[in-house]
Amino acid sequence: MISARIDNRTRKAVYARDHYRCALCDSPRYIQVHHVIPRGQGGSVTSMHNLITLCQHCHAGVHGVEAHYWTPADIAQACVEYVADYYAPDWWPYREDRG
Repeated sequence: MISARIDNRTRKAVYARDHYRCALCDSPRYIQVHHVIPRGQGGSVTSMHNLITLCQHCHAGVHGVEAHYWTPADIAQACVEYVADYYAPDWWPYREDRG
């Protein structure tokens, strides 16, 4: 089983890459690291290609807990676009251990 924990070095690198702000709404408050492609759908656990910073509101929205102006699907798509644009043309958010 693959650990779901993001190590502190990777977490800090994601925060720095996203300028310590929510990648979607630009809020600097209550930022958290989110897996763009869910681990259960083959998303990499610790690859920077699959991680994004979201504020607590956007993070809750992407999981369908709290919706603001976007649907969970809209937020999920925005996360994919943000990270894909950042790493284009080499974006690969899936697990490296897949054979």
